[in-house]
Amino acid sequence: MGDASLYNDTFTITDVNSEKYDRVSRLKGNTENGDTEFTLDINTDLYECAVGEHIQVLIASTLALDGSKDDNKGWRDVGRGEQTLADDWDYVCHGKIYRFEEGDDENIKVFVSFGGLLLYLQGPYRKLTPLRIDYVYLLIRK
Repeated sequence: MGDASLYNDTFTITDVNSEKYDRVSRLKGNTENGDTEFTLDINTDLYECAVGEHIQVLIASTLALDGSKDDNKGWRDVGRGEQTLADDWDYVCHGKIYRFEEGDDENIKVFVSFGGLLLYLQGPYRKLTPLRIDYVYLLIRK
């Protein structure tokens, strides 16, 4: 049991590229203090974003409110009426962290795949090191 949150920050979207795929845009943005940057592929049929908007991003190890592990229970196995982290967020997906790279100075790079939609984070080691697990949930809201 415990806190499911591995990373939580607010980003300002600096670029939206919708040219390569139908229904998918590649977002780029920075945190307000500028220490972390991200690139995220997002399904625009489900969630649209524009340059200049602020989005809150949470990366969690589980959707359980008490932080308990999912074990063999997937996100689709949540019972009707059962409260989860997903209830308070607009866009939720499950993915695999597949690569870490050392960045410049005290920064690291994290790469996550959500069924082919990719997330790239670059920021301070101290903020991103909790992401050194296999599977995570990405939760986004404006």
